[in-house]
Amino acid sequence: MAASEPTATLDFIREIVAADLASGKHATVVTRFPPEPNGYLHIGHAKSICLNFGIAAQFGGRCHLRYDDTNPTKEEREYIEAIERDVRWLGFDWGTHLYFASDYFERMVAWGELLIGKGKAYVCDCTAEEVRQRRGTLTEPGRTCPHRDRSAAESLDLFRRMRAGEFPDGARTLRARIDMASGNINMRDPVLYRILHAAHPHAGAAWCLYPMYDYAHPLEDAIEGITHSICTLEFEDHRPFYDWVIDECELPEPHPRQIEFARLNLTYTVMSKRKLLQLVQEGVVSGWDDPRMPTISGLRRRGFTPEAIRDFADRIGVAKRDSVVDVQLLEHCLREDLNRRAARKFAVLRPLKLVIENYPEGQVEQFEVPNNPEDPAAGTRRVPFARELWIEQDDFRETPPPKYYRLFPGNEVRLRSAYLVRCTGVVKDAAGNAVEVRCTYDPATRGGATPDGRKVKATLHWLAAAHAAPAEVRLYDRLLTKPDAGDVEEGQDWKSILNPDSVEVLPGCWVEPSLAGAAPGERVQFERLGYFCVDPDSTAGKLVFNRTVTLRDSWAKIEEKQKG
Repeated sequence: MAASEPTATLDFIREIVAADLASGKHATVVTRFPPEPNGYLHIGHAKSICLNFGIAAQFGGRCHLRYDDTNPTKEEREYIEAIERDVRWLGFDWGTHLYFASDYFERMVAWGELLIGKGKAYVCDCTAEEVRQRRGTLTEPGRTCPHRDRSAAESLDLFRRMRAGEFPDGARTLRARIDMASGNINMRDPVLYRILHAAHPHAGAAWCLYPMYDYAHPLEDAIEGITHSICTLEFEDHRPFYDWVIDECELPEPHPRQIEFARLNLTYTVMSKRKLLQLVQEGVVSGWDDPRMPTISGLRRRGFTPEAIRDFADRIGVAKRDSVVDVQLLEHCLREDLNRRAARKFAVLRPLKLVIENYPEGQVEQFEVPNNPEDPAAGTRRVPFARELWIEQDDFRETPPPKYYRLFPGNEVRLRSAYLVRCTGVVKDAAGNAVEVRCTYDPATRGGATPDGRKVKATLHWLAAAHAAPAEVRLYDRLLTKPDAGDVEEGQDWKSILNPDSVEVLPGCWVEPSLAGAAPGERVQFERLGYFCVDPDSTAGKLVFNRTVTLRDSWAKIEEKQKG
């Protein structure tokens, strides 16, 4: 079920699970990942997926994938398919245990009728606004609904007519009869059912009466035999109602136990599904899988690996209190994984022509270059070398700043795995911009060797101009300019902190000829530039690469400092 090794130590949730198994309360652990199919999953959901599937695997149980599809006005088949695709990509499998809340609607209605018959529920004619006004506050009790004393017979008749489609949307609701003076607002006669004449992506047009999430969720857990219902902290105040529903619907023991943990908050990252939907609908991003999005599909397209995300989820662990995780830790996990697996390639993103004046015209050499220094088994590849090369614009300065060791007139550098070259001059255009650097090479330094022991302080990557493959490269940066997505001035639109430079498109790039046939999703390290991934927009005549993450790793430096 799980694609990674179980957590070595027990967090507070795993301690509860272990104790329940030891006491004999449960013979088998059953967890669930219960997304509402109203959007694409994001990195916060990945934490929950890893937790629920991971616990089930660690304790020899099972984890269900279940759609809490109780709101047809926001749910779509597209989201259902995307969720399954993302969970599988992360490395988890639910086997035969795929469920929909909508498959239980008939049983939920029967439990609604049971509650009415017990005097624990009644049909209310108040509007949604009237219900809100009567609900009270944290310091003031709620006010009783005028329909609260309706007889069970009248409520049952109205409830059945609600289901039959006799009333328009919002005309009536079924509410639990609990305690309007409760200190927990969630226990002040919460709504159980509302009328919605809307087609459902799974159930079709069979229903116009839909259960509320807080009513449906505990029933789903009980039906499926869930032992530990793991959810985020915002549901802690909902737990009394969760238990009330299961108790009053007279479901058999042992009951599921709801356990809350802190949700993932990540710096420079939007974690609200509503806000992410807004970005998609308003065209701020190209879609749910835009590489700037924190959705699992966006991370996948950007070049993240499932192993890196699972490692990240394991490192942050689970806690009882909300906190904010630095996005640099996620990037660090990714770099560690890609450093081991990504093949090294040469690419020039902002090309500048370099001509070796004393290199024979028409001659082409092949140099053996390691595919991955971290993996000796990865072998080598052959890269063509010729008189005219591409180098990065930043690797040449006519007037170098202090401590600049790359190319400038009179300076010598090493061309990676090839030769040492010395700059002899520069050709400029009419505007005074460098368009061509002139050099000479030392044939005795083939492969970058220095038989005479002379020192050079810079090594540059390069490409043979006549052999390189053209490419477009998209440089992605953080989506927000501030660490906290809520850090905006009062009355200011949250989108004001979107990073206007979150993507830079470079159309005139060059890559190694070995990449000409690279498939979408292939990950590489462009030496000195970062980790990149082939984008699905690539065609036979045009490669497109997304920058996954840069080479610099501030988190690694932090870790090293802490160890020291």
